[in-house]
Amino acid sequence: MDATKRPLLIPPEFSVYAEKHGIFQIYEKLIQKLVIHQPADPVQFMIQQLEEPEDDAPMIIIHGPPGSGKRSLTKMVADKLNVVHLSREILFGGKADSQDSEILSSTLIKRLQEKDCTQQGWVLEGLPENRQQALALQGAGVFPKHFVILFVPDTVLIERVMGKRIDPITGDVYHTTFDPPNNPDILRRLEIDPNSQEDVMIKRLLEYHRTIPGIMSCFEHVSKRVDADQPMSDVFVQVMSFLRTKRRTVAPHTPRVILLGPTGSGKSVQASLLASKYQLVNVCSDDIVKQALADDSDLGQSLQPYIERGVTIPDDLVLKIITNRLGRLDAVKRGWVLHGFPKTRSQCDALASAGYEPNRVIFLDAPTDTILERLTLRAVDPITGERYHLLYAPPRTGEIKNRLHTHPEDEESEVLARLSEYQAHHEDLQDNFREGQRVNADQDLQTVFECIESIIVNPLPN
Repeated sequence: MDATKRPLLIPPEFSVYAEKHGIFQIYEKLIQKLVIHQPADPVQFMIQQLEEPEDDAPMIIIHGPPGSGKRSLTKMVADKLNVVHLSREILFGGKADSQDSEILSSTLIKRLQEKDCTQQGWVLEGLPENRQQALALQGAGVFPKHFVILFVPDTVLIERVMGKRIDPITGDVYHTTFDPPNNPDILRRLEIDPNSQEDVMIKRLLEYHRTIPGIMSCFEHVSKRVDADQPMSDVFVQVMSFLRTKRRTVAPHTPRVILLGPTGSGKSVQASLLASKYQLVNVCSDDIVKQALADDSDLGQSLQPYIERGVTIPDDLVLKIITNRLGRLDAVKRGWVLHGFPKTRSQCDALASAGYEPNRVIFLDAPTDTILERLTLRAVDPITGERYHLLYAPPRTGEIKNRLHTHPEDEESEVLARLSEYQAHHEDLQDNFREGQRVNADQDLQTVFECIESIIVNPLPN
């Protein structure tokens, strides 16, 4: 940064590099491991940690009351993600009921530290069983990335377990009404689950309701409550959607937003709302070009010949104006929302080459009929300068209506020409911004804003 020049321009690579490589998360993880392991030589320990491969294996807990379907759901998740499935029965086999809480905790911790669990990931079925076991996991440095809690009313659970049957050979669980086996041989050998008696079930439910609040208090920052009183396929879809969601981080997040969409899709309105609520710098390509001309700067003077001849301003000049604005201190500190640029693949490449990479790209989609309705019915009162829309905000009197003037850019032929130009480059923009999120802009502006807002404040899905 050259302190002799004004305005001061901060190189964009600083924040982009830190965000792309997760510098803040690296520091956070190192400090967390230092506190857990408390090594005698912290510096050497951190070096060893940095040399280890990235830890991105799934770490999942699926919990719920007896009869909620957590065993079936856990098997489905384990098969889908190819992770290790662990439960009390799997850890101890036929001796599951004879093992106390401390033995279960130590056995589970030791199992989670084995190679297959650390490399593939794991999903726990109904574990930990109480708060003490949860605290033991945390004390050993075991922190799940997702905690799924299944919810089903007790009356439904009691009804479910009355028809529960177990295959004594495979251990698979069936239900006489909801999930009977297709094979008649399996049907003949099914046995009643001894835990399915009503009095036993009520006792198990009371135990569950007593222990689950303490367990959830240990994992509330990574938990999601899922209604399991619905078909298992629907429950599975909701759970997988949650598991694909990245965890929130406390790392500083500076929004760098690009709004893309056809003319009339509402980019300017949404950019203004974002700038107002989140104090972002609103960068409209057309407005800053006009500002450069008004400032009569060297850059503005270089634009003048193109304006006078009525020809398109070269991309390199527009890019220079935009990057000058994005590099200022307020834009780097508070973030920015850019609209009206880029419009083509070459402009996307030029913006990326200059170091200005967005962390959110949002496509606003609106049908042609809606856009024509929005733009071609706009008009201005030449006397008062007040703006009207013949459908949404009509003039109060016939006299005003008769003198309204429509801007040449709002003529249907001009609007269709701009739409055609956008569609010509739309696929290139999509290919360039593959992580771009789509929003239906054919809704009221507040609903569209809420959709955009959720994309900006939440982590992008995996």
